[in-house]
Amino acid sequence: MAKRTRIIEGTWNCTSCDTKGIPARHKVCPSCGNPRELTGKESEFDFGGVDAKSGKSLREGVTDEPALELAAAGEDWFCAYCGASNRGDLPRCKQCNAERTDDAKAAVSRELPSPAEAPPAPPPKKGLGKKAWLALGLLFSCCFGTGVFGIWAGSTHEYPGSVTGTAWQRSVVRERFSPVVKTGWRDELSTTAPRMPVNGAGEVAGVANMRDCVSRQRGTRRVADGTERVCRTKTRKVACGTEEKCRRRDKGNGFVEEVCEDVTKYCSESYEDCQNETRYRTEPVYALQCAYDTYEWKEVDRRETSGTDDRPRWPELTASGVDRLRREEKYSVRIRYEDDGEKEHVLEPKSEQEFLTWKKGQGATLTVTNLGKVEQAVPR
Repeated sequence: MAKRTRIIEGTWNCTSCDTKGIPARHKVCPSCGNPRELTGKESEFDFGGVDAKSGKSLREGVTDEPALELAAAGEDWFCAYCGASNRGDLPRCKQCNAERTDDAKAAVSRELPSPAEAPPAPPPKKGLGKKAWLALGLLFSCCFGTGVFGIWAGSTHEYPGSVTGTAWQRSVVRERFSPVVKTGWRDELSTTAPRMPVNGAGEVAGVANMRDCVSRQRGTRRVADGTERVCRTKTRKVACGTEEKCRRRDKGNGFVEEVCEDVTKYCSESYEDCQNETRYRTEPVYALQCAYDTYEWKEVDRRETSGTDDRPRWPELTASGVDRLRREEKYSVRIRYEDDGEKEHVLEPKSEQEFLTWKKGQGATLTVTNLGKVEQAVPR
């Protein structure tokens, strides 16, 4: 593919008189006569923008012979004595006539990045609009209000109170290791001899006399059922003509060499990717479900008793060797206190020891949140 080459001339800014956009062919400022020096920003050139897609310079290429000759003169060098800029093929400084020495600083030629490689320009700084400020204000108010409410709601106060009464309820349940009939899947059952409890412990339920096995649905499974044609929409890159792509090289003397060529252009194309895939169907899974004899604990007797403002006690109930006793207990303490009016809190102790620390008429201190939730109650 044919290559097209252009020479693009840059511009520089004079730091002495602030003249802008001086063509690179001028080694001294045409306004004040100040030579372009290595110091400050004078050694930097602006080559203008490029097309974001192709990388082609937006500036016109130079065609006049003096500029093309200057671009081909090599990298500029800066005089070690006066600091002035000189074209690359001069042996002496045009400003002070000093001979070019090894310590004369030369500009460096380099490949300029393409638009895709160049870092993105920072977005322009803009002030927030009225709607943005309003949204921020509402967000701040909402968050601030939520935070303030949370702090207020979680704040606590202590109030004095008194116990108006206590109550308890106790039950003793007698359970017997009794024969029962259950059902289970045959492959999960294993014949095991039962063992009766001794003093309500050490029992084994056992599995015996498996019978009446019937085939029942246990679940489902997926099984292959031939094949089916399945198509999926995909995308791929295909050649779709050509497009111009350019690259630029800084020649180190205020000019860049731009080389453009036509390269293959690729476009995204949708297509159907079809292939035969295994088709599945769902079918039931059956297994044998059998009845069997076993044992489990069953409630056969219960004794309950309750009381208020006294010491709790257990009801009388005895158990034989194949029985066991199970105990249930529940306690409550009612506490009255003043918080914007008379209120009552019901405390539920978890054990007899905790319950016995409370007595009717006893004082108490309650820690209450601003939302009225009792966080803690302790006797006084």
